[in-house]
Amino acid sequence: MKMPNSHRIALLFNANKIYDREIIAGVASYLSSTRVSWDLFLEEDFRARLHGIESWQGDGIIADFDDPVVCEALSHSRVPVVAVGGSYENEAHYPKAVPYVATDNFKLIKLAYDHLIEAGLPRFAFFSLPEAPENRWAQERENAFLQLMKRDRLTAEIYRGQITSAPSWDEAVQQLIKWLEGLPKPVGIIAVTDARARQLLQACLIAGIAVPEQVALIGIDNDPLARMLTRIPLSSVMQGTEEMGRTAAHLLHQMLNGARLSTTRILVPPVGINVLTSSRYETPKHPHVMQARHFIRQYACQGIKTEQVADYVGISRSSLESYFRQELGRSVHDEILHFKLEAAKAMLTLGQSSIADVAVSCGFTTIQYMHAVFKRELGCTPRKYQESVLQTDGNATGLPPSHPHTQLAEQSDDE
Repeated sequence: MKMPNSHRIALLFNANKIYDREIIAGVASYLSSTRVSWDLFLEEDFRARLHGIESWQGDGIIADFDDPVVCEALSHSRVPVVAVGGSYENEAHYPKAVPYVATDNFKLIKLAYDHLIEAGLPRFAFFSLPEAPENRWAQERENAFLQLMKRDRLTAEIYRGQITSAPSWDEAVQQLIKWLEGLPKPVGIIAVTDARARQLLQACLIAGIAVPEQVALIGIDNDPLARMLTRIPLSSVMQGTEEMGRTAAHLLHQMLNGARLSTTRILVPPVGINVLTSSRYETPKHPHVMQARHFIRQYACQGIKTEQVADYVGISRSSLESYFRQELGRSVHDEILHFKLEAAKAMLTLGQSSIADVAVSCGFTTIQYMHAVFKRELGCTPRKYQESVLQTDGNATGLPPSHPHTQLAEQSDDE
């Protein structure tokens, strides 16, 4: 059998970002599903270093054109180039004479905005990034938010904050808290990335702002690392980055075979939303219930009991139980157990921890107890749940339907 000709292809991405990693994964997916034979050049640490790229003896390049330095370095490339980046409202901002595969920034923001509207939130804000050439994609998302606010005749609250750095971190957090405290509540906030959403979430916890009762948050990227670093599970829009990588590889494959695609532009829509706790806003009827749920959300996995929740709120246990029954139709213990279960489901979805580690991390006293809770509430064991989720490919969230209002069977607080 005749082997296909091999081509040397450079991938110029900074894979410290989930966006770039998933585009690279999409390229890999295209290669594995076709007879294309490429020798891929990437730096060993997956960074995009441009020194000497003009003399690289290769056949083609796929590169992240959100970085203007990359765009400039490849503007006179002698080999075929496929650009990947964000979409632009202004047609003139797209790079000239190069095929371009873009994430649809307007659809990303609209999907997040529609989700917050459906949750019943009356006000909206946007946490962006400082204006800079390398943040053009962020400004495009900001502009999309402004368009939606103008369309719906709503006031656009936008905060850009500071670039993350160790020396300015404390000041940046305090300024962010000040902005959050000045927003009318309740409010839904779209963060330009999951990294920015994580900063928002931390600021809310420091300031004692209840999430999602006062501030409902949603990020963009569906970054597993960002979810692992937050106490409250973070909702996020899933970009179509793997599809972008596959599409970019397909275009380059065609170009290597003689196709002329310099005017080709393809916008890839988002995949969906991973809806987690941070954006599950419900209209609160009683402030004590809101306070209690805020406390439970942060510390459920640390083994808290109903009495500790009542102490935090500052009322008797019986009164708090009564408020929970009236407003939510379940006990305080049910609520604690619900959040333990949600945390366990999230860890199992990542597939990076043993069942025993998940049980300990999520505050279950024994593996057997977690097993019993899964069987009772989900009809399967933790292992079966994990296997089903990791095999799931096709629903919007990548997760089985979650039931935040499921009535959990009564157990002793000492369980």
